[in-house]
Amino acid sequence: MSKTAKIEVWWDTNDCPIPEGYDASRVRPSIERAFKELGYTGPVSITAYGDQKKTPSHVLRGLSSTGVAVVHTISDSTRSVMYRDMVEWRAQNPPPSIILIISDQVEGDFSWDLSRLQQRTRYKLFLAYSSKPCKELFLLYKANWRWEKLLEEGGTPPLVAAGGLSFAAVFYCKSCNFNCQSVKTFRNHLSSYKHGMEDAINSPDSRLSCVTKTWAKNYPATPEHATAKIHVLWDMNDCPIPEGYDACRVRPSIERALKELGYTGPVSITAFADQKQTPDHHLLALSSTGVVFAHTLFPWDLHSRMITEFEEWTKDNPAPASIMIISDELALRKSHSSLICRKLQESNYKCFLAYSVRPFEMPVLLTSAEWLWESLLSGSCFLFVLSCVTKTWARNYPATPEHATAKIHVWWDMMDCPIPEGYDARRVLPSIESAFKEIGYSGPVSITAFADQKETPDHHLLALSSTGVDFAHTLPWVLHSRMITDCEEWIEDNPAPATVMLISDELASPKSHSSLICRKLQESNYNCFLAYSVRPFEKPVLVTSAEWLWDSLLAGFQRQKDRLFRRAVKVKVKVKVKVKVKVKVKVKVKVKVKVKVKVKVKVPVCFIAICATVIAKAWMISRSISQENNIHMRTR
Repeated sequence: MSKTAKIEVWWDTNDCPIPEGYDASRVRPSIERAFKELGYTGPVSITAYGDQKKTPSHVLRGLSSTGVAVVHTISDSTRSVMYRDMVEWRAQNPPPSIILIISDQVEGDFSWDLSRLQQRTRYKLFLAYSSKPCKELFLLYKANWRWEKLLEEGGTPPLVAAGGLSFAAVFYCKSCNFNCQSVKTFRNHLSSYKHGMEDAINSPDSRLSCVTKTWAKNYPATPEHATAKIHVLWDMNDCPIPEGYDACRVRPSIERALKELGYTGPVSITAFADQKQTPDHHLLALSSTGVVFAHTLFPWDLHSRMITEFEEWTKDNPAPASIMIISDELALRKSHSSLICRKLQESNYKCFLAYSVRPFEMPVLLTSAEWLWESLLSGSCFLFVLSCVTKTWARNYPATPEHATAKIHVWWDMMDCPIPEGYDARRVLPSIESAFKEIGYSGPVSITAFADQKETPDHHLLALSSTGVDFAHTLPWVLHSRMITDCEEWIEDNPAPATVMLISDELASPKSHSSLICRKLQESNYNCFLAYSVRPFEKPVLVTSAEWLWDSLLAGFQRQKDRLFRRAVKVKVKVKVKVKVKVKVKVKVKVKVKVKVKVKVKVPVCFIAICATVIAKAWMISRSISQENNIHMRTR
């Protein structure tokens, strides 16, 4: 059945153009012949994407004569438009079907998202490219060709006229939602003023939309997988047994979590670690519940052993079946997860993940369920269960009376949180002060910036120093120690109540650094603020009165200025200008000019400029009248 399934070709003509002198009508027979050599004889549909303004008319005629659909889009959007159409086509054409992608830009988000789609609905995939294939593709494909080699395989153009094909060739313009079946009409449209405006204003988005990023993480079991085998690969280094937890409860906890989703099949568990380091009571408890141990002497060999175990198990246990991976490394590292990803694209296996820390990025593995390791274990009981009440506390609190006007000192790690390109460094201090004032802190603010100041641009140094920022020159590997030392010295000289602020990713995350400050905060009545370029995985041990992302902190001052500017008030401006000109010659002329300007406008807070403009205009009027009278007197 799959050998005669329909074949859909998605062709990026920007990356893989028709070579000069090559007959465009031979493209279709070349592709059909390549598939026939592999035994695939189904009907072939081809859609060519690219900036068709650059495509010669004879090439367009050659393509349309063989039933190739031609789509115009700007060069930057070709990849995203082609992928979006492919996703829509997949929704309307379930397997078995065959996909050929002719493009050099299959890596990155394209490969990541398509490989996740392939893990759910498995199409036979083929690739063609003009340059070297990307080595880091997550995609499992049946075959690939070099574009020039694929075209050389072709025979003569088909003798059947375009009207005799099973489908009509169409020209599309994605910017204008325009289609036609004539090369001349298509050319006229692309050269029209209306198309030019649409191409400039409403051109398709060049960013590729990853459809699987919005997919849920937990799905109930399908009938075919509900009672199938489940094998668990457990990295005990990344996800150890918590202190005080009964190791006998590991298996029941995992089985219970799976049963909640409808998976009731037999569960086998293999635990990977240097088992010399595993306490004896854990080994006895786990073995009593049927957990198998894999002793790996070196930590760097552990994940390779897990991959090997996975491959061996899938050979002995064909799909449908399920695999569960308990590991931070296999969930995060693409080099490891890509091997499992290709297997999931090949066969109908379900995948589960558990990790001690939630990954920054969504894994390439399409999972039927994911858990944090601690929450997975908490499905059963601890010997004692500790409820961390402070995890539910908020991050931003208004100032207390005793801290509202107290001193605030800021320690700023310029390496973790640099000044963004194009940002005026003079705005750093006002931005920080503005953020403090929004939550009621109005005390004096001092800032010390830590970095290798040889690397800091001179204009930043001048701008910061002009606002009173102090500099601490330090090498990168001792920067955080210098910040801690400076913090301790400042606290000694500035007793509580006072406030400290740390702008750093490193001091916000690792407990080794923040624990020193934490003890000081427990000892005396200091408030603590944090800012970081990336929100930490785990809540810091420091109890903070406020936290900010660095970029949003810097943007706060400008937002406040914008709010003030937009806040309109009604202002009455009255300007009275009296001009008296007395000229005593033979003829007495008395000129009395009274200019009364009354303006009632709705203006922003910064209305002084408007007042000045009105006054200047009135003065110019009076001056011109005076000059005219002088001229008049002279002529008399």
